[in-house]
Amino acid sequence: MSSTLLPVGPGLVVTMVVLVVVAVAVSAVAHLGHDRAVVTAAVRAVVQLAAVALVLAAVVEVEPLTAAFLLVMLATATVTAGRRITSDRSWWRAVVPVAAGPLLVVTALLAVGVLPTTPLAVIAVAGILIGGAMTASALAGRRALDELETRRGEVEAALSVGLLPRDAALEIARPQAATALIPALDQTRTVGLVVLPGAFVGMLIGGADPIQAGAVQLFVLIGLLAVETAAVALTIELVARGAIVRPAAGH
Repeated sequence: MSSTLLPVGPGLVVTMVVLVVVAVAVSAVAHLGHDRAVVTAAVRAVVQLAAVALVLAAVVEVEPLTAAFLLVMLATATVTAGRRITSDRSWWRAVVPVAAGPLLVVTALLAVGVLPTTPLAVIAVAGILIGGAMTASALAGRRALDELETRRGEVEAALSVGLLPRDAALEIARPQAATALIPALDQTRTVGLVVLPGAFVGMLIGGADPIQAGAVQLFVLIGLLAVETAAVALTIELVARGAIVRPAAGH
């Protein structure tokens, strides 16, 4: 069995270009408004993955560089999630939900010896968890702020009956913001039935035993579920406390 899922060559390049063109065409025809964003995302992915591959080759040889690489990942995730949530200067507080879960989980895994201390293993697991926390925080933050803006009258009504600002905000924003967990829940519920996730497929292709591959994938999914749950909860709390806000009208 080949150790490569997709043979790297001209055929793969042409296929990816065609897929990007199709995505742009569909976006344009359906008036989704993301024509340019699709191209930009694809180009950035190519450049960034090429750069990351080169950097990782150096990082795995020098362990102290692992921490620096993780900080870059964390900073990028924070900017991405924070800017998705708000254009206000409070966006930087997204670092709390983005970093808290992954930091605790990776530290615990290292402490009990489940996660190898090799740079590549730490970077791989931390990257998956940070990415999950980033997505969950962005979705929860946007939905929470949308609800508070759309249902401002209900927030004021809650305040008028004696609820504290935080409690009133939570009452209105939490149900909708909590739906940010649906993708992670669905992915975990349907694993193996709908899709075979990347970690599982990658290990099988690399020659790992199916049981071992399944165990690793299960670990990844459960870790993501824990991290994303914490990220959503922390993001909602920050929004409810007014730590993350949207700019006032006219600013």
